[in-house]
Amino acid sequence: MDLRQLRYFQAVAEELSFSKAARRLRVAQPALSRAVKELEQHLGVRLLDRDRRSVALTPAGAVLLDNAFLLFERIDELVRRVQRTALGEEGELRLGYIGPPTQNFLGRLLAAFHGRYPRVNIVLEERTPERVCEMVARGRLAVGLTRPVLSGRALGLSATLLRREPLWAALPEGHPLLSRAEATWRDLAREPLIILSRREGVGLHDAIVEACRRARFAPRIVHTPSVIGTILAYVETGAGVGIIPDSVAALGAGRPLGFRPLTPRRTVDLVMVWSGDHDNPVAAAFRQLMLQWIAEGRLWAEPSPLAPRRGNAVHHRR
Repeated sequence: MDLRQLRYFQAVAEELSFSKAARRLRVAQPALSRAVKELEQHLGVRLLDRDRRSVALTPAGAVLLDNAFLLFERIDELVRRVQRTALGEEGELRLGYIGPPTQNFLGRLLAAFHGRYPRVNIVLEERTPERVCEMVARGRLAVGLTRPVLSGRALGLSATLLRREPLWAALPEGHPLLSRAEATWRDLAREPLIILSRREGVGLHDAIVEACRRARFAPRIVHTPSVIGTILAYVETGAGVGIIPDSVAALGAGRPLGFRPLTPRRTVDLVMVWSGDHDNPVAAAFRQLMLQWIAEGRLWAEPSPLAPRRGNAVHHRR
């Protein structure tokens, strides 16, 4: 049974006339009669009782007509879904990300994406930078918002720069450096430092060590937690000075901490990555929205949730 035969039968069954059905379908009546006869032969049942004056549905024909409506509705919806999927309007977006650096914009961006593509199911996975890139390369994630990693090029990933984040010092309450508007890297030469584990963030870890080297001192690292928010917990206890991207300062809201930009200015990149080997229209639609937001200056339009206050000023550089 093919769809042409079924559509021809449906027209005849609805019109109860071969001539009217032929005009409706704009086909020759003999071709229409032949298609219905072939359908009956294929099914091994009589679908229509006809003579020279009338056409009537048999009980089997009535069952087929009722279900033909459902079948053609399913087919039409399937066609629409295929077309929407090809345009990136339907499907699944698996997005990997790293937490604090994306918290300023990710919720707003995903809300806008959902508003534009409500049929796309969004799956979020928060991972380390290295894991995000690995999962994108393997096709387990469609897009990643992460730090550049050394293996990125070897994995064949494409990337777009989203932001260069300045590095800041996180200081315990009452620290002498809080009396200044900013601190220098050299000011940290004798401080116990708390930085993210290299295993969890090789790009950030290495950028901090390199900044210390350029300031001509070897950093005295006392803690290397695997979660960047834990750096602030250590600082709060007085264990040392944390070095963080400025986006992480927002996690210190309401805590007895202070934050100061470090000079000379050193930065770590935040990038969007994807793999050409596993690309799809939904991922392309997300990247297009991201690029639109960057061009319109909307990605970093919101102020930091950490309000500046005396002795604990945070001035995010956008």
